[in-house]
Amino acid sequence: MLTGRELMALGWPEGRAIGAALRAAEEMRASGEDESSILRELEAVRENPDGEISSALEPLAREFKRMREPEPDELVEGRPYAAWGEEMIEEVAAEQMRNAMRLPVTVAGALMPDAHLGYGLPVGGVLATKGAVIPWAVGVDIACRMRLSIFDMSPSILDERPEVMKEIIIRNTNFGAGGKFKPGRRGADHEVLEDGAWGATPFLKKMKATADAQLGTSGSGNHFVEWGIFEAAKDGTMDDLEAGKRYLALLSHSGSRGVGARIADRYSKAAKHAHPRLDASVADLAWLDMDSEAGEEYWLSMELAGRFASANHAVIHAKISAALGEESVSVVENHHNYAWREEIGGEEAIVHRKGATPAGVGVLGMIPASMGDAGYVVRGKGSAESINSASHGAGRTMSRTRAFATLDEAAWRSYLEERGVILVGGGLDEAPMAYKPIAEVMARQRDLVDVLGSFTPRIVRMDGGKPRRKKPTKKGAEKRGE
Repeated sequence: MLTGRELMALGWPEGRAIGAALRAAEEMRASGEDESSILRELEAVRENPDGEISSALEPLAREFKRMREPEPDELVEGRPYAAWGEEMIEEVAAEQMRNAMRLPVTVAGALMPDAHLGYGLPVGGVLATKGAVIPWAVGVDIACRMRLSIFDMSPSILDERPEVMKEIIIRNTNFGAGGKFKPGRRGADHEVLEDGAWGATPFLKKMKATADAQLGTSGSGNHFVEWGIFEAAKDGTMDDLEAGKRYLALLSHSGSRGVGARIADRYSKAAKHAHPRLDASVADLAWLDMDSEAGEEYWLSMELAGRFASANHAVIHAKISAALGEESVSVVENHHNYAWREEIGGEEAIVHRKGATPAGVGVLGMIPASMGDAGYVVRGKGSAESINSASHGAGRTMSRTRAFATLDEAAWRSYLEERGVILVGGGLDEAPMAYKPIAEVMARQRDLVDVLGSFTPRIVRMDGGKPRRKKPTKKGAEKRGE
């Protein structure tokens, strides 16, 4: 009579499979089969549990199928991470960061003072991993970025000719989810449309048409294009600009539009498919191995989205500069939803900055505030603790839904009027009251950046903000966020 020891001697794995095999053998024996036939059928199930089998062998086949499934990705004890302005960060965002630090691929992390709840990783979170990239730690709006163009002109034109300056922005921008230009109406092209990477995968080939239609456009939400006043720091630390002088400046904030959103959707699903049993607390932080086909495709696609986002800003600024009839004398720009290959502890790591500004030694960046408050051009100090990062803005204090429900529209309009801000589009969800005070955020990261100058918005163009209505969604539908 067949025994468990005999099965193990034949290479069977110790555990439930042997118990299921012995029970099946007993049932088959009772039906009149001999021992050699029983062993032959058991071995056939071990080799191919998907084949045609008798009812007596079904439990054994199910066990072998279960054994083929990947084991849950084991979370590790939470690694420590540094945080700035912890008292300004809501607990749910801190919990997201703690969960991210338990991933087996995580090597370091940091949380910026503008941090707030996001999908998977909090907005304002920085996460370094080894040999893996996490699509949701980059975010839906891949390569969302800032660009500031400074002109050698007095900003007094904003008071003297506000309607002309407003019209320049309106005529040369295009806002809204899915917004695109009609053929021949864009008014400017960019070499990014000839980038060879569009032909690297069948998926990117399809994305080329979206890129062509959306080049030079902006999104919705907190994306904007605005005229304002740049004031250089009095210590003269910004090259080519006179210390303490006020200049006309143009600031834009947007990302890779539909291209980035579809890349994020495709590869976040691939990551979840690769890690189907990851703990629910970190399910949105499923990763792709960098040496896997999907990982290599995502990285190539993310970098292309980065070049496309940069081109969007370049086209917007080129069109507005042409309409103004002036060339910029200084430009500052940076991504803040992206992943980079960087060195940590002498080894290469993948550094995800989801709503965080690169702040390595000497690196310039732009940290905006809100439609009614000044933002800052900064130079990074290269803090190892912050993984060479700083905040990407003031950071939200309330959701868009809560802003629409609780903020006073008259108070918001009065706030803008007192500061001389002309708003085109925009909504209550983007009111300054929905954000943390930028002065407090900046005060908590003095060890991360030096301030080189301030940008005060005066004419702000955004998508028209409206309260969002809930719509029926399919189970598992893509979440939307930064």
